[in-house]
Amino acid sequence: MSILNVSNLSHRYSLNWAIRDINIEIGQTGIVGLLGSNGAGKSTTMNIICGALNQTEGTVLINGIDLRRDSLAAKKEIGFLPQILPLYTDLTVDEYLRYAAELRLMKSSEIAAAVEEVKEKCQISHFSNRLIKNLSGGYKQRVGIAQAIIHKPSLVVMDEPTNGLDPNQLIEVRKLIREIAQDRTVLLSSHVMSEIHALCRDIVMIEGGRVIFSDTIDAFNNYLQPQSLLMYLENPPASTFLQAIQGVSKVDYLSDKQVRVFFDQSEDIAERMIVASVENGWRLREINLEKAVLEDVFKQLSIQANF
Repeated sequence: MSILNVSNLSHRYSLNWAIRDINIEIGQTGIVGLLGSNGAGKSTTMNIICGALNQTEGTVLINGIDLRRDSLAAKKEIGFLPQILPLYTDLTVDEYLRYAAELRLMKSSEIAAAVEEVKEKCQISHFSNRLIKNLSGGYKQRVGIAQAIIHKPSLVVMDEPTNGLDPNQLIEVRKLIREIAQDRTVLLSSHVMSEIHALCRDIVMIEGGRVIFSDTIDAFNNYLQPQSLLMYLENPPASTFLQAIQGVSKVDYLSDKQVRVFFDQSEDIAERMIVASVENGWRLREINLEKAVLEDVFKQLSIQANF
């Protein structure tokens, strides 16, 4: 059974459709990245998945439970960390987490143990009696994560969970998110491509209100066909020799021994270069296939969706 199944999801505000025919299926634990430009429909999709907004059309199933037909049961399976933390800063950490547990309709007999468990998991036990307003940004973020998982949901939705953190806090929160994803699904939205690359196993990208990409992070990395090789040659030839090799479109010498070779789509270009080097004594020491960075892929997909 899928943890999250979104089918033909559409929503409009007045006469304008914000999203149209969104289909997402997540059947495993792990971290899935949700990408999209500003105004692409990403926030609308997240709000519907979390039960904060009723869709115009389509269905959302959380662990097989229809979110619209049985919202109470479905919401028990969802944890949500919005970009603006939902914290009551005049409460202590313990007071706030107990309140969060009560909101999730947890049994009174289970709340005390659940509070202690999430405090330990999020490493905030030593702040139990401290007012939330007196915590640093990083620890406030941890309290926000704790409230999202206190009821042990199957699906945790996080919107920009590392936004505004310093490098040390960033590393710690990333580690925490990975630990959370070991036994549940995390749907993580971020505008920071390095964050998506560091954390996510799969990617769903929404643009213009529609899903334009849904696959693994590796497939996303390789979406743009690599078009260049970077080579280090001890005895490099003149550029004309390299340009004579089938598939080569351009040659740039970066130094006396380092050269970038641009090529048309060809699966065996690297092999041709190696063979030519051996036959002609170019003494090839290193060869690397250059790939597009995530930002390039994001930009290209966005352009294609809006063309």
